[in-house]
Amino acid sequence: MATEKKLQPIIVKRIKKGGHAVHGGAWKIAYADFMTAMMAFFLLMWLLGSTAQGQLQGIADYFNSPLKVAMAGGDGAGNSTSILPGGGNDLAKVHGQVKRSDAQDKTELAKAQQAQQDAQRIKSLRAKIDAIITQNARLNEYKSQIRIDVTPDGLQIQIVDDQNRPMFDSGSALVKPYMRDILQAIGSSLADVESRISLAGHTDAVPYGAGQRGYSNWELSADRANASRRELVSAGMPDNKLARVVGLASSDLLQPDDPRAPANRRITITVLTREAEERLLSKSALTLPGVSPSNEKQENTPASSAKP
Repeated sequence: MATEKKLQPIIVKRIKKGGHAVHGGAWKIAYADFMTAMMAFFLLMWLLGSTAQGQLQGIADYFNSPLKVAMAGGDGAGNSTSILPGGGNDLAKVHGQVKRSDAQDKTELAKAQQAQQDAQRIKSLRAKIDAIITQNARLNEYKSQIRIDVTPDGLQIQIVDDQNRPMFDSGSALVKPYMRDILQAIGSSLADVESRISLAGHTDAVPYGAGQRGYSNWELSADRANASRRELVSAGMPDNKLARVVGLASSDLLQPDDPRAPANRRITITVLTREAEERLLSKSALTLPGVSPSNEKQENTPASSAKP
């Protein structure tokens, strides 16, 4: 009996635990993706709620036509807090720009055409004056004292002084004979000018006469400008084409590094463009620097009894 019990086999029962279902742990990943998407959604809602209407419209317009907004600007490219549609190419603006109208487009087109016509007239007038000076042997002799340049305001003709050949008698507005010839030639070339003309007289920085309380560079430059005006008008330039005649004294030096240089003493004739004419004749032009003589601009240095 004892032997049978020892030979009896030992049976071990092992219980196998069941594994995960078919889906496994994928639901955790899906749940994490869902939470991330919800966070992004609420963040998007917050951004849209805190963005101004102009910015929203600008973003929408950019994705509709990015090249148009980026290159030409226009409606929707500006930041606006107004209920009116914004516009422009500066997103940093607080109120944006009003949408361009057809009238504004037509106005700018007209201005561009006018500027093109002015440029053509100025080019033709410069060629005409150059031809007159070159063909006239007497004027060609003084060519170094006649400077003709095209500036943003129009055609600028400057007749500058020379140490050995002054344009006026010393300290006076009496025109020298050769200066009269130059002014007569320029005046005849401006006989049929369509634009308005600005005329200015300039002196150097040498104080004149009795200083601040007497006849000064302001009066002298104005008298020389008027003497030049009379010569131009007598040669054929229409007097009604003059927009202004001013004396600027030494407030606008041609050679700032050398205030006493003879070239600072000059007469400037400017055939104005339409844009410059409108700007000059507008109310804002009344405060142009240097137009109103001010005694405060005179130097506090001993007066010189001789003035070139």
